[in-house]
Amino acid sequence: MMRSRLYTKLTGLLFLLATLCGFASTSARAQTYPSKPITIVVPFPAGGGTDVVFRSISAKLQATLGVPVVIDNRSGAGGTVGTATGAKAAPDGYTLIAATTTTIASAKAVYPKLGYDPVASLAPITTLGTTPFVLVTTPSLPATTLAGFIAYAKAHKGEINYGSIGNGSASHLVAELFKQRVGIDMAHIPYRGAGPAQADLMAGQIQVLFDNPTALVQQVRAGRMRALAITEPSAVFQDLPTFAAAGVAKFTPELWYGLMAPAETPKPIVAHLHAALKQVLEDREVRADMLSKGVTPLLLTPESFAGKIRTDIELWGGIARSVDAKVE
Repeated sequence: MMRSRLYTKLTGLLFLLATLCGFASTSARAQTYPSKPITIVVPFPAGGGTDVVFRSISAKLQATLGVPVVIDNRSGAGGTVGTATGAKAAPDGYTLIAATTTTIASAKAVYPKLGYDPVASLAPITTLGTTPFVLVTTPSLPATTLAGFIAYAKAHKGEINYGSIGNGSASHLVAELFKQRVGIDMAHIPYRGAGPAQADLMAGQIQVLFDNPTALVQQVRAGRMRALAITEPSAVFQDLPTFAAAGVAKFTPELWYGLMAPAETPKPIVAHLHAALKQVLEDREVRADMLSKGVTPLLLTPESFAGKIRTDIELWGGIARSVDAKVE
């Protein structure tokens, strides 16, 4: 009996020591973090909205953290390939994931075999900003207004193809929601990101695309595509009517960008990154640059970001299920 009690006490003491050693090790890592380059996995091709946003902040973030910040574009399957890759990285703060409404809020409802859990596999750090959605068409399409486009689409049923940045992406779901709302028929052509979708839109291979101002503004200004309406007012498209003003009421979806880390990343490291991004987003030049690209800066705490993710999974998951946007 005495030996049994002694064994129990010794086991408990060893467990306590191991736990304390683990805390000490985590604390030591956090105190020396960061000590080498940090990689941000952007799960979309270069040139798309997500890529533009993260490249906009990377130089300032690098200066704030004191180590190189590398953007690693890994596209595919609506951003879920790169997100899964990042989620499986070591939880040490040196591999981070560029997160969006698409890869976090809608992916689970769209991809039954998703390679990560948007809640359990990732640790929220903060949001960076939000953007509205813009409906753009190829300039060869005769319609020059939203009402004109809707009338044209109804008169040419089955003849219009719309692109998206991937199956189950927010641009896909917004287009499907729009089709339901106005009663038109368009065929979906998914791409591996905004860049390829834009290229085919400008070439006339597809006729319509829903995306954010960040990804579209330069092409619209150059006349290579035509913007018809926007879900919310934007300084980038000051003269562009909102959907409500153009006759489609209560159509106001938005996209957010955020930064996440693999689950189990130590909280002190998450806090360090959040503080660095707070400093970045408070910089006047960074804010002005983001606003010029159509992104409204938004900094949430990790806890508030986690709450937004849960809410948006319900919202966008509901949209995905309502239009049966499922990818096997």
